[in-house]
Amino acid sequence: MSLEKRSDVNPFQSLRDYEDFIYTLQQRYASIQRSTLIIVPRGKRVAILRGELAFAEGYRITLQERLSFDSGSVVIEFYGYELWHGADKIAWYDAQPHPHHIALTDTQPHHKHVPPDIKHNRQLAPGMSFTQPNLPKLIQEIEELIEKAA
Repeated sequence: MSLEKRSDVNPFQSLRDYEDFIYTLQQRYASIQRSTLIIVPRGKRVAILRGELAFAEGYRITLQERLSFDSGSVVIEFYGYELWHGADKIAWYDAQPHPHHIALTDTQPHHKHVPPDIKHNRQLAPGMSFTQPNLPKLIQEIEELIEKAA
């Protein structure tokens, strides 16, 4: 099953499918040096994914997702992804709606915060989703940063 191309079909039909994906990320991506990701069930139909992925050159992704799996597929109800280089937060993604921010309309509510003024400087976040895994896109972004630094 390829996760690189997005479609309307959710590749995860159960929490077990999503757990298999999360717990095999290091096997799928050689660039991941360490993973502390853990999925914690919070009831019959909800779980929380949280932890960190570490990469070369001091890059890392810290993340949290609230997952729902009651409709025959896994849905990301909430997420927060932070990209770090050493002690510097270089970007973060969230899905807090900003309907007054017209420049974000195309990917609403998904957007990315970037420097300078990382709190208020928001950009479109194409590819972010509630029904598809977001980690492949984030991992690719880190891999590109590492490649540029080399």
